[in-house]
Amino acid sequence: MYVVTGGAGFIGSQLVRDLLAAGERVVVLDDFSSGKRANLQGLEGELEVIETNVVDGLWAGLGKLDPRWGTPTAIVHLAAQVSVVASLQNPLEDARRNHGATLQVLEYARQHRGVRVVLASSAATYGDVDEVPVRESSARWPLSPYGFHKFSSELALRAYATTHGVPTAALRFFNVYGPRQDPSSPYSGVISIFMKRALAGEGITIYGDGEQTRDFVFVSDVSAALRKAASQDFAGDVFNVGTGAETSINVLAQTVVRLAGSASSIGHAPARSGEVQRSCAELSHARDALKYEPSVGLDEGLAATLAWYAS
Repeated sequence: MYVVTGGAGFIGSQLVRDLLAAGERVVVLDDFSSGKRANLQGLEGELEVIETNVVDGLWAGLGKLDPRWGTPTAIVHLAAQVSVVASLQNPLEDARRNHGATLQVLEYARQHRGVRVVLASSAATYGDVDEVPVRESSARWPLSPYGFHKFSSELALRAYATTHGVPTAALRFFNVYGPRQDPSSPYSGVISIFMKRALAGEGITIYGDGEQTRDFVFVSDVSAALRKAASQDFAGDVFNVGTGAETSINVLAQTVVRLAGSASSIGHAPARSGEVQRSCAELSHARDALKYEPSVGLDEGLAATLAWYAS
């Protein structure tokens, strides 16, 4: 049985679908502050959904389960505050919802021996780096509370593995995109925002000169990496999850407009603080130890995502 915190979110709902398709039993813990019940539409009766806030602990929520469900095989912890901008505006709340919630998950796992914990971490832990593609061993100088709270959560996973024997792994997601990413949310990724505007024929705004780069990874590849990590015992290991390809925001915007057949104009606005200039994953560790291999190219993933938004 797998527990997915934040399972009604964009990435979580993809993972839930993939776990169910593999014949696994799944429990979703979500307070629906950003996740949507509609993301789990069509799965009623196949899984257990418990409305609860992980920041307050897992005991109350999982205590509602029928004892026949047993102890979780793994907890995949996706529930989080995911906006860099919001973390800069309210770092204390970001600490509570990110680092604090991770400690709650780890404490539950410590008291239930053998439960694996897989954390959704972020490339934001690196900050601006000299080495691109960036390795898991590269220096980490996060520029935002979101980034350093994710990094502190990674350290907590390693400490619980070393001190308490809790099997743990952290996956540093690069820029994830795909169906069910909400373009109306202030926390949305740049792709979903660009797509919404391109499909409506509205102007697209790029913050900064647009030469900043990102590693855009399709959500099904992220789900595959999470499932691989949740099925093995690691001891605080950290893995990059991206594609290993570097794409500028200018090229991204042009590609979205082209694939959408849109007449949207592309303009620029002043750069935002707390954002890195270059980002791209080096994947050799994930390939060797996690057996992760991205399979969806950018054009293919963008086309599939556009089709979902247009439907």
